[in-house]
Amino acid sequence: MKIADTPPLVTPATDSSLWPLHQIVADLRTIRSQWRTSQQRLPEPSSRELPSRDVLTTIAHALRGALFPLRLGPADLRPASEDFYVGHTLDSALNALLGQVKLELNFAGRTRPDDAGTQLDQQARDIVRTFATGLPEIRRLLDSDVEAAYLGDPAARSVDEILLCYPGIIAIIHHRLAHALYVLGVPLLARIVAELAHAETGIDIHPGARIGRGFFIDHGTGVVIGETAVIGERVRLYQAVTLGAKRFDTDASGALHKGLPRHPTVGDDVVIYAGATILGRITIGHGSAIGGNVWLTRSVPPGSIITQASLRQQTQDEATT
Repeated sequence: MKIADTPPLVTPATDSSLWPLHQIVADLRTIRSQWRTSQQRLPEPSSRELPSRDVLTTIAHALRGALFPLRLGPADLRPASEDFYVGHTLDSALNALLGQVKLELNFAGRTRPDDAGTQLDQQARDIVRTFATGLPEIRRLLDSDVEAAYLGDPAARSVDEILLCYPGIIAIIHHRLAHALYVLGVPLLARIVAELAHAETGIDIHPGARIGRGFFIDHGTGVVIGETAVIGERVRLYQAVTLGAKRFDTDASGALHKGLPRHPTVGDDVVIYAGATILGRITIGHGSAIGGNVWLTRSVPPGSIITQASLRQQTQDEATT
C-alpha cells in the first residue's frame, strides 16, 4: 500500500491575457513575506516543513482499516488474508506516520541547536513505537463504543451497521487515535486527524478531551467537545450538544491563557440530549440526564434531571428569596 504524496502543483495556463498573472504572483509573494515577518518566522527550508493533511488522510483511513479490517478495510478482503492485510497496512501507515511526526518535531524544534536533530529522530521513533503498541487497547476501547451504540439505539440492527453507517463511530475512531498522538506530544498531527473526522461527520472533538469507555454519540451533527473536557464511562450525547468554555482567561496584556481547564467534567452514565449547551469547568454528576436545549453553567449533583422547565423554576425561586 502506497501512502499518497502531496498532489503536484497545477501548471498555470499559458494564455494569461485575461488576468495579470505575473503581478498577482508578485503581490502574493510580498504578502507572504510580510506575514512571515510579522509572525517572526524563520526562513522556510528547501524541503517540506509542516505535516501534510493529504498524507494524514491516507494514514487515518489505513488505520481505520487495520483496526476493523473486514468492515472498514478493502471490499475484496477475506478472513484468510486478514492478518497479512493488517500487517502490511500498519507497516506502511506507521512508516508514513513516522515521517509526519518528524516533520512536526523538527518544526517545533527549529530554533534548537543543530545537534538536536538526532535526538528528535529518536524521539519520533519512540512516539510512533508507543502509538503502535497502543493500537490493541484503542481497538478494545472502540469495541466498547460500538457496543454502547448498538445497545443504546433501538434502530441499530447490528454492530456491523454501527461501524458502517454511524458518523459518531467514525468520529470516536479518529478521536481515540488523535488523543493517543496528543498525549504523546504531537498535537498538530492529533488536531489534523481530529479535524478530518470533523469535516467528514460534523462532529468536533478536540484531541485533548479525555473520554471513557462506552461512549456513544447518536446522530452527531453539530456536537462540540472542547480540549479540556473530561467524560466518564458509558456517556451518551445527542446531536448539537456543546461541552464548551464559558469564558477565556487572559493575562495583563490581554493574551489568552492556553491549556487551562475550562470545559465540563461529565460523570459516568450521563445522558445529554439534543441541543444542550454545557459551559465552563463544571461537573455533571454521574447518572444525570440533561434535557434538550438546556443552557447549563453550574454543576449538578449525581442523579440530577435537568430540563428547561426545572431551570426556569429554579430561577424564579432564586428571584423570590
